[in-house]
Amino acid sequence: MNIENTKAQMRKGVLEYCILSILAKQEAYPSDIIAALKEAKLIIVEGTLYPLLTRLKNAGLLQYRWEESSSGPPRKYYSLTETGSLFLKELDKTWNELSKAVTLTTSNSAKS
Repeated sequence: MNIENTKAQMRKGVLEYCILSILAKQEAYPSDIIAALKEAKLIIVEGTLYPLLTRLKNAGLLQYRWEESSSGPPRKYYSLTETGSLFLKELDKTWNELSKAVTLTTSNSAKS
C-alpha cells in the first residue's frame, strides 16, 4: 500500500471543510486561500481549488463579488452564504465527533 496516496486522500477529505473555515473568518481571493492552506501544510494548486470553489458556489455555500484590481483584471472574492455558514456549523460538529473518535481509537490502540 502506498502511504503517500493514503496521506493525499486524508488531506482531500478535509479540504472543503478547511476552505469553508478560512472563508468564515473573512472573504478571500483564491490566492489568499491557497496561502492559508499552504501555511497549514495543506498544499493545494489552483487547478484543484478553482473547481472546488465552483462546486461550493453551485451548491449555494459560497458567493463571490468582483473587485477591480490596479495590477490586472478584476478579482473574484469569495465568502460564505448563510447556507454555507450553517453547513460549516454542521461540519464543525462532525469534525469534533470524528476527532474524538480518532483520538479514542488511536489512544486505545497505543495501550494494547
